[in-house]
Amino acid sequence: MNRGVSTIEALIADTAHGWRLDRALALAVPTMSRERLKALVSGGQVVDDAGLPANDPSRKAVAGTRFTIVIPEPVAAEAQPQDLSLVVVYEDEHLIVIDKPAGLVVHPAAGNPDGTLVNALLHHCAGQLSGIGGVARPGIVHRIDKDTSGLMVAAKSDRAHEGLARQFKAHSIDRRYRAIVAGRPTMLMGTVDAPLGRSSANRKMMAITPNGKRAVTHYRLIKELRGASLVECRLETGRTHQVRVHMTSIGHGLLGDPVYGRSKAVHRQMLETMGFRRQALHAARLGFIHPVTSIALAFDSEMPGDMQELFTTLLV
Repeated sequence: MNRGVSTIEALIADTAHGWRLDRALALAVPTMSRERLKALVSGGQVVDDAGLPANDPSRKAVAGTRFTIVIPEPVAAEAQPQDLSLVVVYEDEHLIVIDKPAGLVVHPAAGNPDGTLVNALLHHCAGQLSGIGGVARPGIVHRIDKDTSGLMVAAKSDRAHEGLARQFKAHSIDRRYRAIVAGRPTMLMGTVDAPLGRSSANRKMMAITPNGKRAVTHYRLIKELRGASLVECRLETGRTHQVRVHMTSIGHGLLGDPVYGRSKAVHRQMLETMGFRRQALHAARLGFIHPVTSIALAFDSEMPGDMQELFTTLLV
């Protein structure tokens, strides 16, 4: 056996007959999360008695079937711990809630190899982060754009990661954003239900497209401003750039948005004078059921100083 590699034997129980294989294996090996097992199956690390890899985690399990689970040697994280300032809103042994400042990238990528939230979390949590989803993004269950501020949750255990991911998939997470948009919505509240996908004209942008994934944003007017409005956007789904694209699609693009926004000349001058060079978007509320304790948690974050200044400047 290779150094660092271990194996576990798993027998599919009678009660798990007909279940998805990853679910049946999670019952047989309770010390491992379903997400971890799913990744191992997909990676060819789960083989049957004949030595054939299972490969498909969604295949139907057969009672009495025995599998060998090969657990490879842990891979060192690509990202390195960095002692960066973090605003921790809540933390326990299973998860951590961060109030992310605008300008902080969530995880390393081309052009941002370090100085990210992941680097900061690796230092702060001293290695106690979930490994589901790849070593380059430990603990990351969801993300918000670099230039969007506000609340994010990260998982410190696989169990928490799996439970949070399940809630995000079920769209049961309470996520509400504050946005300063151009103009005034004709209705005090409304819903944008429009599928989002990669733009055919620019792959770095998102667009409303019939072949995209369903995306739903519920908005309500909070305060009418001078040529603009403060709105709350509640996400039913959580697609990339969802609020930015949806609000632009109804004629109310976010002030300062360098990609989707179409600010009026008076606003452009104001933003330039203030040095406000990001989309006016803040993740203000995050609520979910704790994936381990089952306690309902909810957190609120005030708009940061730059958005507060913009809001005050625009008051009628």
